Amino acid sequence: MKSEGIEGCERFLSPGKGRGVRATRHFQVGDLVFACPAYSYVLTVNERGGHCEFCFTRKDGLSKCGKCKQAYYCNVECQKGDWSMHKLECSAMCSYGENWCPSETVRLVARIIVKQKFQTDLTQSERLLSLKEFESHLDKIDNEKNEMNQTDIAALHHFYSKYLDIPSNAALAELFAQVNCNGFTIEDEELSHLGSAVFPDVALMNHSCNPNVIVTYKGTVAEVRAIQKISPGEEIFNSYIDLLYSTEDRNERLKDSYFFTCDCTECTTKSKDEAKMEIRQKLSTPPEPEEVQEMVSELLEICELSLEKMGSVFVDTNVYMLHMMYQAMGVCLYMQDWDGAMKYGEKIVEPYSVHYPQYSLNVASMYLKLGRLYMGLEKRTQGVKALKKAIAIMNVAFGEDHHYIAEIKKEMEEHK
Repeated sequence: MKSEGIEGCERFLSPGKGRGVRATRHFQVGDLVFACPAYSYVLTVNERGGHCEFCFTRKDGLSKCGKCKQAYYCNVECQKGDWSMHKLECSAMCSYGENWCPSETVRLVARIIVKQKFQTDLTQSERLLSLKEFESHLDKIDNEKNEMNQTDIAALHHFYSKYLDIPSNAALAELFAQVNCNGFTIEDEELSHLGSAVFPDVALMNHSCNPNVIVTYKGTVAEVRAIQKISPGEEIFNSYIDLLYSTEDRNERLKDSYFFTCDCTECTTKSKDEAKMEIRQKLSTPPEPEEVQEMVSELLEICELSLEKMGSVFVDTNVYMLHMMYQAMGVCLYMQDWDGAMKYGEKIVEPYSVHYPQYSLNVASMYLKLGRLYMGLEKRTQGVKALKKAIAIMNVAFGEDHHYIAEIKKEMEEHK
């Protein structure tokens, strides 16, 4: 099959960035720029039983695979649709039992190898970029990443050698590097991890810390929607990372995972850095970088205990404080301390609205978490207000007809 392209978009050489995607027509905020089915995907093990292995539908009463009894499906049609991929894991899981434990990346790569065996033509996922064109950046990978790749290669051989015609180690090293650099995490409306996938056409978009599109998911299809007005000839930019952090932190993450430094307007102007890194004015001397790093490391381990210490240095809108409070909120949710979780959510949501772009899913998911907490604590007025703010963002990011939005509206009705 010859690549047919995507209406409204084209592949081009972006100055200083290499390949990219640009618009060939006008897009308004909320418009669907394009959709891309996953070339290959895998449901995370933790969501088995709650989501269909084939279409990722979330529902009760799913039917399990009669052989391995670990994969769940909506119906016979979904089970048949997934069999070409699931049969690989089904046999392996039956053989290894409780000892079957390949990583999600290994599972995804195994499925890609199977797909490449029987799919020789370009797919609907490769209208602008083929999977084989993915950059691997093998020459830039450090020893630690190389060791991780070698561990994954060994695991692939261990768990799949009886059921899969495995390529050479050199080809596997290339493929694992390609997937690590170009793979996507499929998430739900609260940004919870559902699975991993490759979407070649989506991967073609270059990064900006001031993106004009957002990627969301409808089942196993990635949808790219405009969050700014886009004119013909303009490049279409996605964000590869969490945009909460300072310019220096963002670029460290980009360099570590994607091997480039961003030069977008947000990075060159650093317009939000002052607010993101603000410290308390009453301090006689600012903390040394080593002190800041020490406190940031502490928050990952003892977020509650470090609250008082960090609060004497950072204001509540500082990104390190926000990160610590987000961790603390997670602990409260785990402990079912709903009032504590609500307290942290209230402190987080407004700074998030300032630091993140206008239609950020991080902001929407925080309003959603907060709204559901309010509803559970019988604070319906506050709950409805928070959920409506989440929906306003999601209408643009997901599209007004997405089932996540219908589910939230149903929740609001049920709490009347």
